Amino acid sequence: MATNTNQSAVPTEGPHDTASMEQTCKRCGVDLAQDGMYTRYRVCGSCGNHHTIPATEFISALVDPDSFDEFNRKLVSVDPLVFSDRLPYRKRVAEAREATGLTEAVVTGSARIRGHRVILAVMDFRFLGGSMGSVVGEKIALAFERATEKKIPIITIAASGGARMQEGMLSLVQMAKTAAAAKRAHDSHVPYISVLTHPTTGGMYASFANQGDIIIAEPEALIGFAGPRVVKQVSGRDTIDSHSSEFLHDHGFVDGIVARPRLRDTLSTILRVVSARAEISKPERSGNQLDPVDLESAWKAVQIARHPERPTTLDYIKRISSQFIELQGDRLYGDDHAIVGGLGEIAGRGVVFIGHQRTGGEDRRGGQALPEGYRKAIRLMELAARLSMPVVTFVDTPGAYLGDGAEERSIASALSESLATMSVIEVPTIAIVIGEGGSGGALAMGVADRVLMQDHAIYSVIAPEGAAAILYRDASRAPEVAQSLKITAADCRRLGVVDVVVPEPEGGAHQDPDFAAALLRDTLLRELSEIIDRSPEKLVKDRYRKFRRMGQHNTHFREVMAREANEFGDMVGRGFDRLRGRLPFGDGHEDQEPDESDETERQE
Repeated sequence: MATNTNQSAVPTEGPHDTASMEQTCKRCGVDLAQDGMYTRYRVCGSCGNHHTIPATEFISALVDPDSFDEFNRKLVSVDPLVFSDRLPYRKRVAEAREATGLTEAVVTGSARIRGHRVILAVMDFRFLGGSMGSVVGEKIALAFERATEKKIPIITIAASGGARMQEGMLSLVQMAKTAAAAKRAHDSHVPYISVLTHPTTGGMYASFANQGDIIIAEPEALIGFAGPRVVKQVSGRDTIDSHSSEFLHDHGFVDGIVARPRLRDTLSTILRVVSARAEISKPERSGNQLDPVDLESAWKAVQIARHPERPTTLDYIKRISSQFIELQGDRLYGDDHAIVGGLGEIAGRGVVFIGHQRTGGEDRRGGQALPEGYRKAIRLMELAARLSMPVVTFVDTPGAYLGDGAEERSIASALSESLATMSVIEVPTIAIVIGEGGSGGALAMGVADRVLMQDHAIYSVIAPEGAAAILYRDASRAPEVAQSLKITAADCRRLGVVDVVVPEPEGGAHQDPDFAAALLRDTLLRELSEIIDRSPEKLVKDRYRKFRRMGQHNTHFREVMAREANEFGDMVGRGFDRLRGRLPFGDGHEDQEPDESDETERQE
């Protein structure tokens, strides 16, 4: 393998390779000759089918004009095994070069997307099926290393049939090389966006392409480890459904499905948010800001916190964030819509938002999340730590979901891991109780540097109805129990469970959601400004100390001494009251007056 690293300012192909353009759509059969969408993006304007696109055309559609600077173009493959099947390997490579105008199956370089600097590695399926041999692996590893060195985000666009068999084990070990290079970029806090196109299979999918901080797939792309033909011949089963973008999205393995014409805008928004590092100044209190209030009853707070029109997590994100890219899936099992999260921006600072979402469909389950919901939250917390972005969580749930699938997929494990993860992530964290904060399902997203709570929200170890059922076997006594549980914002502030009570419009946030969001945003910025510049070590240390101090306790010896001290204090107090004439003297004979000797002794 050669190691020449001469640079090339632009790809060798023109913006459109007319020789490889289709005449009719493979899916709907429409004539593509006059289809502007197809000419620019290789996407059928009639049915939306995404055709194979040369790497250079893909680059041209994504980057700013004249901004692409290719590197490592002259790295070329050798024939380490002297391999031959129907054709010698050397001849196959030579034919692929002539047909595509490329030297290998990947094009790498630096560019700008709407002004944001990036490193690109774009596969070309036309070059031996986009297979990953030694040179492809080397060029991709070099791209990751350059991104790591320069601290520039990297974007890879995968299109591959797998490892290049003609290079044997030297091809297979490129999986390890590229995955290791991607991991080094992760550890250096370099953002990595992975785009999966049709097809993405084999060693490429099982290595660097699955390491993306954010994974995006094109619609209806064939994606999977083993290709359908191999699976069918080995196992005899059809894999079409399990190998689609949509299947992977539904099962939590990709963050979103984005059509090729929208990809440039999506990428530029992500790049803007992850690079937003504006200083957050402490906002001044607005003249019309409301003071926190004590409600006349805890049960009234319960009713307002559960009001069906009360603003939700997505309502607040929409109002306080100028940008929001929702990320989906736990990368393990599925995507739970009861928890939403993604990349946002507030006051010019990129943040990761995560929260319970109680409305918007039956799959929200009223904000009661499954294990995969909390595992998605954990993934986003870890992403925030890698990208050095603050985390803002919105707590709004009656508790974790306890129905089908919860125990089978270990809801307790997910809650435990969420609590532990949030306690140690090395970025500023703020949790906001915006509605009903119930039990461990709420606290799992409440272990933060600052815990905020809206005036009319509630935060409780158990729902009042549940407590009444346990204590009195009568759920109708919930209003009575609610008062005893001390679940209001004012109660939680006095107990030290929350740091700041956020005022709401009179009658609750649902009366004026815009004003409620403005009050919330001001408080959020004020608290964030105080912790944004703290070192990771101090954040974690202070966070642990804060929760370590919560709760009242005593030893048995101290309890006995305290009781005796209280009794002695009461006795002394009664003595002083008698001296002042507030209580009568005597041993149960309060109607007797003190004699003169008593009076003399008292005066002395």
